[in-house]
Amino acid sequence: MTIGAFRAEPEGLTVVGLPEGVVGAAALGALELRVDARGHNPKDMRLELDGKSVIGEVAGNAMIYRPGNLPDGAHRFTAEIRSGGLLGLLKAGPGVAKTFTVDTEPPTVELSQPASVPSYRQPVMLRGKATGADRVSVGAQSAPTAADGSFEITLPRAPVGVDMIAVDAAGNKATTAITTAVEVPLIKAVHVTAYGWMHEGLREAVLDMAREGRINTVQLDIKDEDGVVGYDSQVPLARESGAVAGIYDARAVLRQLHDMKLSVVGRIVAFRDPTMAEWAWREGHQDWVIQNGSGQPYSSHYGAIAFTNFANPEIRKYNIDLAAEAAELGFDGIMYDYVRRPDGALSQMRFPGLTDTPSVSIAEFLRESRDPVRDRGSHLGAAVFGIASTRPDEIAQDIPLIAEYVDYVAPMLYPSHWNSGEYDVANPNSQPYDIVFRSLADFHKQTEGTHAQVIPWLQDFSLGVNYGDAEVRAQIDGAAAAGDHSFFLWNAASRYHSGAITPN
Repeated sequence: MTIGAFRAEPEGLTVVGLPEGVVGAAALGALELRVDARGHNPKDMRLELDGKSVIGEVAGNAMIYRPGNLPDGAHRFTAEIRSGGLLGLLKAGPGVAKTFTVDTEPPTVELSQPASVPSYRQPVMLRGKATGADRVSVGAQSAPTAADGSFEITLPRAPVGVDMIAVDAAGNKATTAITTAVEVPLIKAVHVTAYGWMHEGLREAVLDMAREGRINTVQLDIKDEDGVVGYDSQVPLARESGAVAGIYDARAVLRQLHDMKLSVVGRIVAFRDPTMAEWAWREGHQDWVIQNGSGQPYSSHYGAIAFTNFANPEIRKYNIDLAAEAAELGFDGIMYDYVRRPDGALSQMRFPGLTDTPSVSIAEFLRESRDPVRDRGSHLGAAVFGIASTRPDEIAQDIPLIAEYVDYVAPMLYPSHWNSGEYDVANPNSQPYDIVFRSLADFHKQTEGTHAQVIPWLQDFSLGVNYGDAEVRAQIDGAAAAGDHSFFLWNAASRYHSGAITPN
């Protein structure tokens, strides 16, 4: 044996930790090669990478080597026991040699996607080329690429805030944002209660507005301010608590309105819910109810026990289950109202289970609602106070947070509800155009950079000032001047000034 000779292919040792196939970027960063000394002193082990000596770390009876960053291409790693002489070169013992290839270059992706679609009920086709990739995926859905990298993948609905990931054989990933947005169609809507819909005179007046082309959407209550569910819901908690009233037949109403080419937005009054609050308290679910400092139900001008606890998982699930059911039935959109805390001194309220601020908790509820509603084809909106853009903590409605999770925010800009001098409008109730136009600017700033649109609630009732066609039209014109051509009109009795709306 020649002193210092090194076998071309040393044998007898084993290397653990080298992945099968090509080593990608993620695997390379965590690569740890472990060579067992097999009864020899691991300190006598000589390591080489690409013909150059490298230093490992002794761990028990093994030597560990972490190569760290390596250039792409083929590499050869060897390990051999050297002992018995000067510099350990007199005697060569058992050894091992491994070759492997590093590829850290991610695929390159060209993605073709629609800019927008009108509904979450419309599938979205993604096409393109992912050069070097084996597969592309969006969430749980994936598709193989052809030999030239081309691919097609169909999603059941437009994903919002989701990426497409292309992966090659080495596990390298390229991430491409899916920017397809759902553009909520133009909404010209009036609010109708469940009982209002069943009143022939009120219903026909609303349908006449549709026949004349003045409105294209009906906003129909699903769960109202009393906590009453208007149709025969099958949500277990709605039935157990006695909330289900079965006032109207949801399927029949939706069929009738859809046959007239009208959209239907279902309104769910979320956390102002005396029916659920009273039932929960009586049944021993005190943590389902907002409390005062003494641990009793928090009372307000809405009633002695009116607000459920938005921080409670069961209460959140109840509202989400109603929203998901309505979307499944065919409501085109779901709008949450009273998605807030009670107005009043926060120091006098207790929210059992709350781990963050009320504003964050409310936004998280909307985040939890987003996919169950959209997956069933409906868009999601939230009615908010007009003051929420400037004084969010008063009712726990942080508009930038909320806008991340909804398709639109619907600020209630009723002129009668503003104080004199707000937005430099001396008498908002008598200046409906001015207060609507000026207050909308703040909501546009607050939603900038999100996918959320702004669709205002406007006043079609008299409170302090008599409102007719001219006053309602002034609000519609003010919103249009601010860039918002969609609107909801509110009248608690479901009676409207049809002359305020210009027919299409």
